[in-house]
Amino acid sequence: MSMVSTTANWQKTGFFVFLCISVFCTLFPFVWMVSTSFKGPAEIFTQTPTFIPAAPTLDNFRNLLKAASLGRSFMNSLIFACGMTVLSLMCNAMAAYGFAKLSFPGREKLFALLLLTMMVPGQVTMMPVFLILKSLGLLNTFTGLIVPGIASVFGIFMLRQFMRDIPEEILEAARIDGCSEFRIFFSIMLPLCRPILATLAIFSFIGAWNEFFWPLIIMLREDMQTLPVALANLNGQFNTDWGLLMAGSVLVVVPVILVFLLAQKHYIKGIAAGGVKE
Repeated sequence: MSMVSTTANWQKTGFFVFLCISVFCTLFPFVWMVSTSFKGPAEIFTQTPTFIPAAPTLDNFRNLLKAASLGRSFMNSLIFACGMTVLSLMCNAMAAYGFAKLSFPGREKLFALLLLTMMVPGQVTMMPVFLILKSLGLLNTFTGLIVPGIASVFGIFMLRQFMRDIPEEILEAARIDGCSEFRIFFSIMLPLCRPILATLAIFSFIGAWNEFFWPLIIMLREDMQTLPVALANLNGQFNTDWGLLMAGSVLVVVPVILVFLLAQKHYIKGIAAGGVKE
């Protein structure tokens, strides 16, 4: 065996070991979370922890469903995530269509200015937006929670890149047939953009579902809290029910996994098709 082949085999082995370690570090917290959610208090704090519960129990999930307003918090998160996803896709798609297919003075400069806002951290604008919503009386409302986040520069950029590859001849033929820009957008552009729309839908849903800080400062009433905020409140100052907390974490993770599994084919297509193309 030549020296080159030996070196290549060692590189492959090292890379494989690195991937195994990375997968283990990624999956370990998740497996431990699921395992702990099915354990009783005595087994959680045993000196010899195990991945497989010796006496699996659903008590943590039963107690979780009995917890005050947690069911309401789940519905709040669902409304927030679904509303944000639908409105964000529509808003971003319309803006992307304008930047990709409509000609108007200063289009490229305006788009460049829009991209520059990606460099501004969201925390910088959070307080001014909060004060505006407070003056409009939109605190503790889904309108105040959803509307400030429906316009995504990243979403507009991805959709614009995808729409630029759609042949202009299709749109010109539709215009000759008398279609308005709204008809072209809804009947031609949106169906052709399904892969990238599915990708952005996953991004938007997961981002809204996992959002913690924004709902924390906007939804001040307990009955309007989202699930991540409600779960944070389960972490007591002096005592924490880890089984209950892990069961709640499972409840948060499961919808995200289901959304990804249902849309993974379109997600991969959208990632491949939405890259930078010139």
